[in-house]
Amino acid sequence: MPKKAPAKKSDKEKKIFVLDTSVIIYDHTAIRNFAEHDVVIPITVLEELDNFKKGNDTKNYAAREFTRYVDQLSGNNRLQDWIAINGPTRGKFMIEMNTSSRVNAEKIFDDRKADHRILNTALYVSEKYPGRKVVLVTKDINLRIKAKSLNLNAEDYETGKIKQVDELYTGRTELQKVSAECINAIYHEGQCKADDVLKRGQSQPNHYYILKNGSQSVLARYDQENGALMRVVKSAAFGVVPKNAEQSFALDAIMNPDIKLVTIQGVAGTGKTLLSLAGALEQRRNYHQIYLARPIVPLSNKDIGYLPGDVNSKLNPYMEPLWDNLKYIRSQFSEKDKEHKQLNEMVESQKLVVCPLAYIRGRSLSNVFFIVDEAQNLTPHEVKTIITRAGENTKIIFTGDIHQIDTPYLDAQSNGLSYLIDKVKGQPLYAHITLEKGERSALANLANDLL
Repeated sequence: MPKKAPAKKSDKEKKIFVLDTSVIIYDHTAIRNFAEHDVVIPITVLEELDNFKKGNDTKNYAAREFTRYVDQLSGNNRLQDWIAINGPTRGKFMIEMNTSSRVNAEKIFDDRKADHRILNTALYVSEKYPGRKVVLVTKDINLRIKAKSLNLNAEDYETGKIKQVDELYTGRTELQKVSAECINAIYHEGQCKADDVLKRGQSQPNHYYILKNGSQSVLARYDQENGALMRVVKSAAFGVVPKNAEQSFALDAIMNPDIKLVTIQGVAGTGKTLLSLAGALEQRRNYHQIYLARPIVPLSNKDIGYLPGDVNSKLNPYMEPLWDNLKYIRSQFSEKDKEHKQLNEMVESQKLVVCPLAYIRGRSLSNVFFIVDEAQNLTPHEVKTIITRAGENTKIIFTGDIHQIDTPYLDAQSNGLSYLIDKVKGQPLYAHITLEKGERSALANLANDLL
């Protein structure tokens, strides 16, 4: 007997989700992600997006894309009426003009601001549709708390959010009691059959292992195509030598031409950016350009326009940590060494470019070694946008610390780096390593451990 199609929910069973501006900035396609339920956009959200539409930052791009999408979707219809969202299983959306309700958030919180007008709209929608569950969706924790204090349902936007940070893929495993024959084979022949060590289907492609048998140990990477554990050799890259096993793993992934996407996660001082840059410089002949970029997140989330000087003067403080890594690599050589001169020439000829991530938007990423630093400050959509720009012979490295986030609407579960690690693990073109051991200094390690 054929299965019956699931019964469609009645309007009373469907929820109404009221979206805050922070949700649109995080994901401009958000209204498509509420299944069969209906979505309300407060007019205040459109007003805030209008203020964001000019500029090259991600929020400016999101604001423009969302307003274009709404305009396209609405066609000749009035936005104050329910309009179907594209897709057979999706609900409807509308723009709600009303910013007042019987319970006035502006009076209760004694402040006339956008957040409170959005609260009033959500309260009004709840009054207008008493038989339906109305939920305010916002990335702003304080706004969720305020909503709940007014007896209004409020939730975080869950799309792009991973479930368990503690269980996030680390990319490496230590195995004890591995046969001496396998360890010797890896040492002398460079590999051994994975079936001799791992159960079938147990490992991810490009997963790293520390294999031990008593005092014997060896570093290896699982090569899915050959079904073998391949030796990972601790080797230098442009004067930078890995100081521990996990750094050796990271550099192996960076240097492997078959691995096109690499993520490196770890606390400050573990060598994420330094290893990435050193590995890129070692392979400089294989790529037309090396880009080292990071998102700009101003302190206190102020716009950089408040800083004195021209554009370069404003941006230099944010790029300085990247230049510090380059200076460290340069310091490994004397001024007479050819490597020292090569670095200077690469910067002058723009073979090596250090720049804000926003400057990369819209560019083709063909024949490029692309390092994205501080990737934990990106949204999942931003990460996807960057990767989908990759052309032929492009390699992308994302580095960051998912517990050190500087943007107000991201956390360890919802940032782009965590999302990428969780979603892409197991792909043959991808490798990840979590760095835990700090190598910056004993003082930096003390701070990471105790403070």
